[in-house]
Amino acid sequence: MATTSIPPSASSNPSWFTPKRLLVIFCVINLINYVDRGAIASNGVNGSQRICEKGGTCSSGSGIQGDFNLNNFEDGVISSAFMVGLLLASPIFASLAHRVNPFRLIGVGLTVWTIAVVGCGISFNFWSIAVCRMLVGVGEASFISLAAPFIDDHAPVDQKTAWLGIFYMCIPSGVALGYVYGGLVGTYMSWRFAFWGEALLMLPFAILGFVMKPLQMKGFSTSGLSNAFGSTENDASEVKGISNGSHSLSDNYKPSSSKDESAINAQLSRFLKDMKVLLGDKVYVVNVLGYIAYNFVIGAYSYWGPKAGYNIYHMNNADIVFGGVTIVCGIVGTLAGGFVLDLMTATISNAFKLLSVATFFGAIFCFVAFCFKSLYGFLAFFAIGELLVFATQGPVNYVCLHTVKPSIRPLSMAMSTVSIHIFGDVPSSPLVGVVQDYLNDWRKTSLILTSIFFLASAIWFIGIFLHSVDRFNEDSEHSVIGSGASSSIPLLKEDTIETTEYMADL
Repeated sequence: MATTSIPPSASSNPSWFTPKRLLVIFCVINLINYVDRGAIASNGVNGSQRICEKGGTCSSGSGIQGDFNLNNFEDGVISSAFMVGLLLASPIFASLAHRVNPFRLIGVGLTVWTIAVVGCGISFNFWSIAVCRMLVGVGEASFISLAAPFIDDHAPVDQKTAWLGIFYMCIPSGVALGYVYGGLVGTYMSWRFAFWGEALLMLPFAILGFVMKPLQMKGFSTSGLSNAFGSTENDASEVKGISNGSHSLSDNYKPSSSKDESAINAQLSRFLKDMKVLLGDKVYVVNVLGYIAYNFVIGAYSYWGPKAGYNIYHMNNADIVFGGVTIVCGIVGTLAGGFVLDLMTATISNAFKLLSVATFFGAIFCFVAFCFKSLYGFLAFFAIGELLVFATQGPVNYVCLHTVKPSIRPLSMAMSTVSIHIFGDVPSSPLVGVVQDYLNDWRKTSLILTSIFFLASAIWFIGIFLHSVDRFNEDSEHSVIGSGASSSIPLLKEDTIETTEYMADL
């Protein structure tokens, strides 16, 4: 049998960070990240505008919007400002994953996130909080593009979409918890304390990113990843002429400045090449286009939902009501979507079928919900609609991960995340604010917004008929693990895995 390189987690004693524990850690980080999104959208933190009556008497307003005297457009910009950091940092983190330990990258990003959230709490005007929200996007960029590939690598073969569903379940449940958390903190303390509390929760995970010794990610070699930001040992090896692979690195040794320039050029060349592959893949593009339309609605729902509910149905406790409905429907719907796709047999074609059908019927229920004048009728139909639309989270990310080679999955996830934000929820929040300022009718605004779900369903419907290839087990030039190796190891077991047993499984 041919010699196969063994990932660190498979030889002798595996890392304490087993797949199950890794999944839990990623879920908690993702949850905190989206608690922040929900908190800033809550009435307790976001607050309300200053209102001036015809007689000249003005109310002071409340929360961020009242303290900084923001109109609805500026308020929407605050919710979308994180996209600047996400857009700039995502491709950088995804590219660096080839050379730097991914968990060190996550540690750096989460540290920036923690500092930025503290900054939100001490902000003093529109621009100061907008800049801090931009830096929050840097933290998300380091995490979101690397977590999903790790989960997909080490999940059991017949439960991959379910595991992804568990991870992405933290998005709606995190936003919902954020509504409740922000509402309570903003009511009984100050909106600033909500941000400081989030920073305390995230700090241990930022530190953890620097000390974790993680499992190997499929499609990447261990070379050069042992140190946080490069390897002085590798540089020394090059000088001494120690061979790496099929050739000696001493043959290519160059002075430091020239070598750094060559490394940057090589990194840029690789990035452009990988981007060309992604943009040339029709399946990937159609999947992301549908995801953009879907996220346009979800993003606006998450930000404006409590305020729309308060104005349409006069819900004094809109944060808690929307939070409660979203957390239940988000958890059940997201998990159900993952399990259903696994039961259908997880393929790219089946994923598109589930995406299109669930979104179409979810759109119908959500649209009809906003037509009800009764609060109870609205809640019943909206809950069913949310159950259906949240069933897409596992399948849509399954397509992103399996339609590309393992070596470009971080970039695939990064560009998917950037795209759904820059074309989806980033413009949707301020645009909905503009529409509402023009119509001054939250019911009509909500119906217009909800109709975009039908566009997402139509785009994903096209994906059913595209020729698709699952590339999860496709070898790349950087892969050190045999094709399908991560699927054949019983990674759920926490006992010692001997090298001979690993090789036998291969």
